[in-house]
Amino acid sequence: MADPVQMPLDLGRPPAFDAGDFLVADSNREAFGWIERWPSWPGFGLALWGPTGSGKSHLAQILTERAGGRRLAAESLRAPDVDRLADAFCLCLEDADRGVEEAALFHLHNLLRERGHWLLITGRTTPARWGVALPDLRSRLAALPAVALAAPGEDLLGALLLKLFADRQLRVGADLPAYALARVERSFAAVHALVEELDRAALAERRPISAALVRAVLARMGGVGPTLPDPPAG
Repeated sequence: MADPVQMPLDLGRPPAFDAGDFLVADSNREAFGWIERWPSWPGFGLALWGPTGSGKSHLAQILTERAGGRRLAAESLRAPDVDRLADAFCLCLEDADRGVEEAALFHLHNLLRERGHWLLITGRTTPARWGVALPDLRSRLAALPAVALAAPGEDLLGALLLKLFADRQLRVGADLPAYALARVERSFAAVHALVEELDRAALAERRPISAALVRAVLARMGGVGPTLPDPPAG
């Protein structure tokens, strides 16, 4: 089994974002390797792309801490802030595919490169599919190495489920993670949502996390992934 991972989403409690908490698997090994190799990149920037909750923010945080940089949501980027932001030795700009002020990003890209600083930019799809209207920005984004974080395998989802329970200090039976994983949709987002809802339900209903609670929470969430029979009582 590889080293630990956190696939970050808004969990209501701060997830662990340390490098040692990152679970390395086939789906994210290449992206993790790029972060590990910094600053020995072929250029000044890198684009990471993959599904929601796949670990992009965690990798951005690892790089931010190593480089003494900062993270910023792309939607909050504004032209008056560009010169100040370009002072960061490393800037991690997240979710750029969800909308960004293109002229500001173009100026920021150029300033970071001129100052010998670093840029990490993330999105759910490769930059070539972001629908950027500004031709000069489109060409600059296309020139960045783009590394994908792929959909997770069952081993990584299982490790993630255990990690999320641990992050929230939730005690569960030894068989509960496998029971939940067999019934939840096979995605990072679904696993995050399940743990969040289990935590909320256990607190509100003052009951331990059990197979019955998993069934109830999944029913409220609108269904399950694979349909498996429950184990016999007793």
